[in-house]
Amino acid sequence: MGNREALIQGAKQCLFEKGFTRTTARDIATAAGVSLAAIGYHFGSTEALLSQALFAAVEEWGGRLSQAMAAGGDPAAIWDGVIESVRSDRAMWTVQYELVGQIDRAEQLRTFLTESQRYARSELGELFGSSAEGEEQRLLAGLYQAILGGLVMQWLIDPENAPSGADIVAALSLAARRGASEVEGDDHEGADGQG
Repeated sequence: MGNREALIQGAKQCLFEKGFTRTTARDIATAAGVSLAAIGYHFGSTEALLSQALFAAVEEWGGRLSQAMAAGGDPAAIWDGVIESVRSDRAMWTVQYELVGQIDRAEQLRTFLTESQRYARSELGELFGSSAEGEEQRLLAGLYQAILGGLVMQWLIDPENAPSGADIVAALSLAARRGASEVEGDDHEGADGQG
């Protein structure tokens, strides 16, 4: 392995152990077993190296997450795949949430996170809303992405009380039934003029 590859591996290790903002050039050089000067030579800056390492890590992780989510056929199994990803790739999820707080300070991160979010929304739309098209698929994908973010946050913070895949499916069903009955109630009120 050359210095460039060693630096990317070292940067990934540091990202997962220390996070994006707490990792220094010296941390990476030590983890990679190369000189500090190699960072500037190969990447120009520590931030550029960390960004490259992050992109590589997210790509690898995205493949694992897609497999975990696609492995189950029913919606509860898909959500359980997400939960398993939080358990097995906790450091990757944690880094991503850390980066959200940095997007106003680093344009390259903003671009990366925006593209990642759009890609994830598209994948979720296909995974959960395969029979929907156009605007319906866009709406469903946005909803599932919002649920995914909240689910992950709960599993990172309080896994003992976080919902399971079956809980998510049951809650969505309950919300749909309640929403439908509220819409029906609004329709009846409007039809007879009563409030």
